[in-house]
Amino acid sequence: MDRRTSVESQGSVHLQISELDGRFNEVGSPGPSPTTMFEPHSSVETKNSSTANSVSLKRHGVSAPEKKLTLFALRLAVLEKAASGLGTLGFVWATVVLLGGFAITLDKTDFWFITIILVIEGARIFSRSHELEWQHQATWSFTDVGVNSFRAIRTGSHDIAMIVRKACKPLSAVTKTSHHSRELKRTAQRKWDPNRTPTRTWSTSEVPLLPYAKWVFISKNVSKLLYWLQLLSAITCAALSLMKLIRHNYGELAKGDTDKRNRKAALNIFYALALAEALLFLLEKAYWEWKVIYHRLLEKVNDECDLGPSGMIATTRFFYDAYSKCVNGSIFDGLKMDMVSFAMELLASNSPDEQLIGARILRTFATSPRFSEDTLQKIGITISVMDRLVEMLNWKDLQEEEIRLSAAEILSYLAGKKQNALRVAGIPGAMESISSLLHICRTFSGSADEISEKRMVFDDENYGFWTFNLLGLSILKKLARDHDNCGKIGNTRGLLPKIIDFTHTGERLLRADGMTSTQISTIKRSLQVVKMLASTTGATGKQLRKEISEIVFTISNIRDILRYGEKYPMLQKLGIEILSSLALEADATERIGCTGGIFKELFNIFFTQTIPESQNHVRISAGEAISMLALESKNSCRRILRLDVSVKLITALEDTVLRVNAARILRNLCVYSGAECFEQLKGLTTAGPTVLKAIMKEENKLQEVMIGLAAHVFRFMSSQESRTMFDDAGIEEADLANKLIMILNKYQYPSIRVPRMRRFIIELAIWMMKDKRRNIQIFRNLGMEKELEWITETISDVESFNIFSGTVGMSRHSSTMHSLVETARDLLLDDQNL
Repeated sequence: MDRRTSVESQGSVHLQISELDGRFNEVGSPGPSPTTMFEPHSSVETKNSSTANSVSLKRHGVSAPEKKLTLFALRLAVLEKAASGLGTLGFVWATVVLLGGFAITLDKTDFWFITIILVIEGARIFSRSHELEWQHQATWSFTDVGVNSFRAIRTGSHDIAMIVRKACKPLSAVTKTSHHSRELKRTAQRKWDPNRTPTRTWSTSEVPLLPYAKWVFISKNVSKLLYWLQLLSAITCAALSLMKLIRHNYGELAKGDTDKRNRKAALNIFYALALAEALLFLLEKAYWEWKVIYHRLLEKVNDECDLGPSGMIATTRFFYDAYSKCVNGSIFDGLKMDMVSFAMELLASNSPDEQLIGARILRTFATSPRFSEDTLQKIGITISVMDRLVEMLNWKDLQEEEIRLSAAEILSYLAGKKQNALRVAGIPGAMESISSLLHICRTFSGSADEISEKRMVFDDENYGFWTFNLLGLSILKKLARDHDNCGKIGNTRGLLPKIIDFTHTGERLLRADGMTSTQISTIKRSLQVVKMLASTTGATGKQLRKEISEIVFTISNIRDILRYGEKYPMLQKLGIEILSSLALEADATERIGCTGGIFKELFNIFFTQTIPESQNHVRISAGEAISMLALESKNSCRRILRLDVSVKLITALEDTVLRVNAARILRNLCVYSGAECFEQLKGLTTAGPTVLKAIMKEENKLQEVMIGLAAHVFRFMSSQESRTMFDDAGIEEADLANKLIMILNKYQYPSIRVPRMRRFIIELAIWMMKDKRRNIQIFRNLGMEKELEWITETISDVESFNIFSGTVGMSRHSSTMHSLVETARDLLLDDQNL
């Protein structure tokens, strides 16, 4: 079966994609091949299934540490409700049976014992929920070091004595004691000032209940008093009940006194209920103290959650919330709580303290390898939380710095997931909020170098603008992975100039030894964002490239990086790639060419020998950028020829690193320089022997570009010069023709890796047949007509373009594949007619 039958039976045209396996890179050495604009590439994301499965298994294998607290709260609630139930029963028994039925016949001691027990237990039962409320309120402020540990809420008698003594001291003395706590708090989390500007509402832990001794009777101390009152009441109740049950001194029962015959049994039941209720309450407290103080349950959970020292506030509050729900509602209500939902509720609060606690928890969980996936998924499906986080990006008060920082970090991680990135970008005003993170203030006094050195001047030296800049650029970088988001970034007023502004450097900054890693990261991140925007496909990409190139600082900033950034090849590579992307537009290409020194700096990088071998990718990128700028640009080609680099380019054809792009540059010079540059281009014919040897020996991309160069550089040769070239190369024209036919047999279908291979072969074959008529017979004998017929049936649009933006072809060839095939076929037929 021949190829014609094969293609007809398949009913479709195929693309040859076997080269995409990454066996060879661009320079022909083993390793993954980088994607360039000279070949189409898909933007479809691939995921390593094994990696995904391992991550999934790891995620499901992680247990939420806070489940220990909710289970502890449930068990405490069971004891608390059992004690309260017995207490209620004892209260009813006493009021209905004893005081109601035996009030007159009771012994005086029993009467007062029962009354005392009822009063203290009644007060304990009906004030239990209020005690929890006060205890809970004691953990709501950062201004008290006592809440930095759960243990501080359980103060001893010594602490109470200290409180009483403080009541006799001036308020200033009490204030001094909190100085150490504030210092601890500052070290735990930076810049959160407990003495921040007062709000229009009271902080619940600081409310003075009485006009006198305010420092004692505030809510954070009332919880401690209530705790000890509860404990003392239970101990008193147990002691009184046990005393009566042991002594049984209920008074003597007179003979025949029927009114008192059941009094002893009734009193035994009451005292037993009171004792059982008190013991259950004390058991609850003992279990509480055992787990919290000795087993350090809260500290362990806090450590497992990675919340740090200040996280004890959040952990304690979470526990109190869970315990309160179990006590006040169903005992199972607390089991429904989790730390992430708790943090999201706090984030929506109007209290700065609560907002900070919620932000800290979400930031810790969002950045934790163990909890990030579940946390980000939960945040991502809660639109109100994402709205709140985006809103917080606009908070610029110094006291709200950490909240803003946490929100920015969370959004940075959130934007790492494509689905979440779309949701973030879809929030009204999101781009403007992200833009607010990018703050630059320059001084304009002094020389240009001094300006670049002092480029960041902050309104407050303590405010971390560099950190916010990095986070803002990081969020934009992740959002820019989506095509639609790129359009939104470009349409946000003032955002694009801000991003470009961060690429500003200068000689002193780049060559100084004191350039910080943060500065380098900021410049790098801004270049990455610009690169992603400039490489966007479709109409959006065209508009973005236009806007980026029209900003007057873009190209000059990149030129400074190319000129002075030899210490930072990664920055140079990003700048070069931006130029390559901008060169997709003719207007941008002209702006780049008109900017003084761009071609010179690109060639300096391309030809440099001082760069380490590990950084050769920078030289490769420089060559690709020059080739892109020379493509279909007569002005760029002339600028290159004026630099007198032709000899170096010919020499570079033998350099394994440079030869691919050197061949591309030389081909573009031959094709687009114009007839007036004929004499300058004629000197390129000395590259002939090198080109021929590469065609015969090399494969894949290098072979493609060499055939493409040969098809045009040979046009500048006379018949005598071409004969000399073949002799110098030691190659016969018949051998070259046979090699071309072999390559056509290899690439029976258009290839994604070398999309112009068949086109260049036909162009070279046409030159050979025009150069010497005997070559026509050689190609006919090798079956060229049959190959041309097959090519006609398998032509693809991928062969019609010089470059590609993703899967979109750009810079269409002036001659179609059909016209080239017809020209070659006519040459074969014309010779046959003769």
